[in-house]
Amino acid sequence: MTRVQTTRLLPQAYRPLFAHADFRRLLPALAASDLGDGMSVVAVAWLAIEIAPPGQSGMLLGAALAAYALPGAAGALLFGRWLRRLPAGRLLAADSRIRAVLLGCVPLAWAAGVLHPVLYVALLAGSSVLHAWGNAGRYSLLAQILPPDQRLAANALVSSSVSASIVVGPALAGFLAAVIAPAWLIGLDALSFAVLAAQVGRLRGVAAGQDGKGGTGEEATTATPVDADRSAAGLRLLRTQPELLGVLALTWFFNFLYGPAEVALPLHVTDDLHAGAGLLGLYWTLFGAGAVLGGLAAGALQRFPLWPVTLGIVAGWGLALVPFGLGAPAAVTLACFTLGGLIYGPFTALSYTLFQERTPAASLTTVLAARSAALLTAGPVGTALGGPLIALLGPRQVLAASGIATVALAVIGAAVRVWGLRRVRTTSVV
Repeated sequence: MTRVQTTRLLPQAYRPLFAHADFRRLLPALAASDLGDGMSVVAVAWLAIEIAPPGQSGMLLGAALAAYALPGAAGALLFGRWLRRLPAGRLLAADSRIRAVLLGCVPLAWAAGVLHPVLYVALLAGSSVLHAWGNAGRYSLLAQILPPDQRLAANALVSSSVSASIVVGPALAGFLAAVIAPAWLIGLDALSFAVLAAQVGRLRGVAAGQDGKGGTGEEATTATPVDADRSAAGLRLLRTQPELLGVLALTWFFNFLYGPAEVALPLHVTDDLHAGAGLLGLYWTLFGAGAVLGGLAAGALQRFPLWPVTLGIVAGWGLALVPFGLGAPAAVTLACFTLGGLIYGPFTALSYTLFQERTPAASLTTVLAARSAALLTAGPVGTALGGPLIALLGPRQVLAASGIATVALAVIGAAVRVWGLRRVRTTSVV
């Protein structure tokens, strides 16, 4: 089938994108790297369980998952002075090469029998140090490749690739784990980033980060993942907006309490259910499918008051985790995890909407930069805490405790919200 015949199968809004050779080269490589990361959701955890010393699987699992995310948050905050001026293409290529090399070392070290837990965590940490910058670079690169009227369609297509990888990647990893070791699945992730780096290198002109004379053009610079100046100004502004600070605090603790559950789930599958990677992949696939559907339903929820809906999402996700602690069979907890994904899905969109509605237009970018800076640490810190908690309580109990604490967070948030409204009414009366 020719390219023209293929593009006719696409919706009209997406067809003009494929007239650009650079976009045609870039999109499959981005999709491949997204799929690789989706598989690593299962592979990174499963390999940590396999190589952990006896009795230390929870600690190593928490460290591995934190290492796969936390250095990216640190890199976004620490390296702005040196990286903010780099062209988007070079930034994306640098991140892809680092991930390809260091993730590629994981299966090589495993095959050689030298993959010590400390080496494993170090390789994961090194591979993620520029990943926030790589994500910023990919969207800046799309803006350089395409005219303004085609960027929304391109962003939607690339974002859909990320969402699809959440559904397909874990399921594929669970299936392949029955045939090959999880270390080789991480190797496939590394290969996908090597392909992405090669494709970025094939881009032309400004998209490749070059001006017409082979130098770096100023128009090719990329935005920082978190602008330090805007973040500081945004935090100062947030101190004058108690409601927005409340939204930010709720979101931080929600993401933080999610972290231990992410660590506990793989060990619940192995230790409590005595199952394999296929079941773990099924949990994440069903969660991802629910989250995609929930995210699509976010628009319909705007007809309701956003604060009660947001607090309801927090409580609903917490309740979905409680059956794990009651010893419910896998079929029940799979259904709960799917429902949890469906409930969790709209949260990010609604959280952003609350910020957009409560922030003056002139200050919105500054406040959102502060939001991003504040939230970068929430999930990774919660993930790092998951290992010690599992060693203390056990995976099933940590899942339940995460759920109960999340429900308590919603109750506290509702109480603070009611108190704030009463205070405003009392002040207005006086």
